[in-house]
Amino acid sequence: MDRKLKLIWDFRGPDSQKTAEHHCVHLKEFAVIEKLHFYEIGSSLLSEMHATAFIIVDEIDMKTYRDALKPHRGEIAP
Repeated sequence: MDRKLKLIWDFRGPDSQKTAEHHCVHLKEFAVIEKLHFYEIGSSLLSEMHATAFIIVDEIDMKTYRDALKPHRGEIAP
């Protein structure tokens, strides 16, 4: 069974939450256009100056997402 990975983009500054939410729109567009599977796309507010956008994908698809979208980091999804 394939592991699920969470690819993460960090955004900082007073507009970080809006930027992260907007990035999620582009993540979904990319997945739909490329016909790639994903489990979840979302954003998280970590502080008023730091937000993240993320997508959870199968490990087998990680390289396609990573090479095209350049996430800042990744982790094994729960």
